[in-house]
Amino acid sequence: MPASTRIVDAAATRDAIEQSLTSVVHLPPSTLEPLLCAVVAGGHVLLEGIPGIGKTLLARTLARCLDGEFRRIQFTNDLMPSDVVGTSVWRQDRGEFTFVPGPLFANVVLADEINRTSPRTLSCLLEAMENGRVSVDGRTLTLGQPFTVLATRNPIEFHGTFPVPEAALDRFLVRIELGYPDIQAEVDLYLGAEPEAKLAHVQPVLSREDLLHLHTAASEVHTSRAVAEYVHRVVQASRTHPSVQLGASPRAALAWLRVARARALLHGRDYVLPDDLKALAPAALAHRVFLQNGGDAMPLVRELLGSVAVEP
Repeated sequence: MPASTRIVDAAATRDAIEQSLTSVVHLPPSTLEPLLCAVVAGGHVLLEGIPGIGKTLLARTLARCLDGEFRRIQFTNDLMPSDVVGTSVWRQDRGEFTFVPGPLFANVVLADEINRTSPRTLSCLLEAMENGRVSVDGRTLTLGQPFTVLATRNPIEFHGTFPVPEAALDRFLVRIELGYPDIQAEVDLYLGAEPEAKLAHVQPVLSREDLLHLHTAASEVHTSRAVAEYVHRVVQASRTHPSVQLGASPRAALAWLRVARARALLHGRDYVLPDDLKALAPAALAHRVFLQNGGDAMPLVRELLGSVAVEP
């Protein structure tokens, strides 16, 4: 398929998904764009925000738009790996063990409150996110495609939680903060604008095969050497900043470029611009940069974007 046709289709898909998502859940552009770019890039998303602001509804609506199977996993401290991956069950009628797939075998998986489960159970999720497969009883099973995890983490409540390791955070292509809806959207909700009723009318925007095609198209978007050098200057600045304990790694830079390619595709281009990188830097880099005081690195990432020149 010619590149121009592929790009036009991607841009039209972006508009259609945006319309469907915002018809159910109020999402500002700063939230919506990283989400769509991560999905098109074939990555996973970390959603942060207090309970009751629509994270589950967002995941369900996205699954409907993508015509994908949706599953939700509520992570708790007693959740076992078999509860996530699945287990082998003895079938008396067959005289053999039969594998019963767990909720990971879906296209869109909502992993709710991942910081409430044990490291052992979390590792099962991370293996699936990293490799698209899981290990069960000495066998390796491939998950369905496309496969996207939307994980949530409550940034306020710490009772009964486990710290999420840096390596686990790195599995998420972007991190998105969900806040309260604007006044108009919240008042409409009070007056009976029932999101579930709106969700029932959402129709699939593209097929699973079309989404896999977009994954390939995004990976083929061109990155010039000048753009790659700009990426390096930004990540290098994150490593030498006096308030930083651990700066952005080469893998963080690759993730940033990966999601920027998806943005370029969704905006009708087959090449990456610095604007693509700037738009997605907070979502792609902030959870991969760790400060001396342990705070959120998002303000620092924005500071670096303002101080590092696009051209040397």
